[in-house]
Amino acid sequence: MPVKIKLGLSLVVVLVAAIAFYFEHMLGHDRIQYVVAFLGFFMIFAMWLFPEVKRDESAGGVRRDP
Repeated sequence: MPVKIKLGLSLVVVLVAAIAFYFEHMLGHDRIQYVVAFLGFFMIFAMWLFPEVKRDESAGGVRRDP
């Protein structure tokens, strides 16, 4: 995935997690707001840590013709 797309998606995840954290706080759900913050951080971390899957010429022992 290109870096520009990762940055844009990271920004969207941060915004959504921050809004959800705020609304959970307003509702009085103290534990859930930290779960939301952790999941937002984890999604961004996992997207940047794990590389995109690249397929070889043979997947599962079956050769693909281009």
